[in-house]
Amino acid sequence: QAQVQESGGGLVQAGGSLRLSCDFTQSIVGITTMGWYRQPPGKERDMVARIHLSGNLVYADSVKGRFRISRAKAGNAVYLQMDSLEPEDTAVYYCNLKTHWGKDYWGQGTQVTVSS
Repeated sequence: QAQVQESGGGLVQAGGSLRLSCDFTQSIVGITTMGWYRQPPGKERDMVARIHLSGNLVYADSVKGRFRISRAKAGNAVYLQMDSLEPEDTAVYYCNLKTHWGKDYWGQGTQVTVSS
């Protein structure tokens, strides 16, 4: 059974850092893009960062220079290093995987709360 699991969320003060991890099962094959999305309270879910199989990176303007996405060299994991966190970064963060066949996999999400 395909599983995607985020971890690493929590409560942090403004200016602090967190590192999110996303682990997924080997049964998910044909992955072309790994990404992180977030959904603040009462708002829509938006892309934060994604990394393509080619290594191409895309970041939302609001996190450029503060967040960094990376993937495990060998293994099924993708990470999001978040520095200089701001209260506006408070959201539930979701891991997303896209495959060659157009299928999306989502985790359950991890809460990130940044206090001012």
